[in-house]
Amino acid sequence: MIRFNRAMCVALWLATCAWPILAAEAVVLELEPPVTRRLLSEGAKLAKHAFKPLDLWRAAGRYCQAARLGSTEAQYQLGMLYAFGEGVPENRALAAALFSLAGRQGHYEAQAMLETVHLVSSKLPACMTVEGRLPEKPRGYGLSAGNLLDLEKTIRRLPAGKKWIVKLVRTMSPWYQVDARLALSIISIESNFEPKARSAKNAMGLMQLIPGTADRFNVKDAFNATQNIRGGLAYLRWLLARYEGNVALVAAGYNAGEGAVDRYRGVPPYPETQQYVKKVLRLYRRTEHPFDPKYAE
Repeated sequence: MIRFNRAMCVALWLATCAWPILAAEAVVLELEPPVTRRLLSEGAKLAKHAFKPLDLWRAAGRYCQAARLGSTEAQYQLGMLYAFGEGVPENRALAAALFSLAGRQGHYEAQAMLETVHLVSSKLPACMTVEGRLPEKPRGYGLSAGNLLDLEKTIRRLPAGKKWIVKLVRTMSPWYQVDARLALSIISIESNFEPKARSAKNAMGLMQLIPGTADRFNVKDAFNATQNIRGGLAYLRWLLARYEGNVALVAAGYNAGEGAVDRYRGVPPYPETQQYVKKVLRLYRRTEHPFDPKYAE
C-alpha cells in the first residue's frame, strides 16, 4: 500500500530544499560536468518561470537527460516533478525510484523524501532507460471533443429575462481586451447568470467577486451587474497579463487567487480549483488568450 502525505512532502520540499539548484545554484553546478551543468541550469530556469503550459515538461526533459548521465541532483529534481505531478503525470513509484537512485549515491534531500514517501520502487522513467525518449506530458487539461461543454447551448437555454447579461458582457468585454467567451464561461460557472448570487464565502454577483477583489477593482456595488462585470473583466485582464495569456493559470488564479498559483508554480493541487480549471477550458475551448503585458504592473 502506498502511503504518501502530500502536505508533509510539500512542507519538507519548501522548507528545506525547494528547487535547491535555484537556492544554491553555484554550489550545485560547481560539482557537475559541463554537460549536466548546462542541462540542470536550463531545467532550473524553466522550472522557476513555469508560467507557460509546457515549461515544466521541458524542465523535466532537461532533468531526465542529466539524470541519464548520472547527475544525482537531476534524479532528485525529476523525482520531485513526478511526486507532485508537475510537468509530468503524477507517478509516486517513479518518484520513489528516482529518490532511491539519488539517495544511494548520497543525495541528502532524496534520502529525506524517501522517508516521507514510504514506497520502494526500482522502475525508472522511460526517458531515462530509452535513448531519445522524452518524458510523458501531463494529463488533465486536454480539450478532447468528448469533454467539451457547450457554452452556446447554455446561452440559448437562458430564460428571456437573462439574455441581457450576454449582450452586456459582449458589449463590455472589448473595452477590457477580454474575449467575451472567456468572461461568459466564468459567469456560467460562477453564478449561472444570477446577478444576485452570493456564495458561502461571500463571493458576490455574476462574476462572484469577493470583497477584496471588489475593492481592488473599485466595485462599489457587487450586485450591480454592470459594476460586477466591469470588475471581473478588469481582474481577468490583469490575470491574463500576469500569466501571459495562459487560460488554465488565469482560471486557477480567478478561483484560488494568484498567490496560490505562484506558490505552486501552476494550477494548485486543490480538487475544487482543478475541476474549475477543467470546466473553464471545456467551455472556452482555448488554452491561450491574447494579453497586454502592461496590465501586469
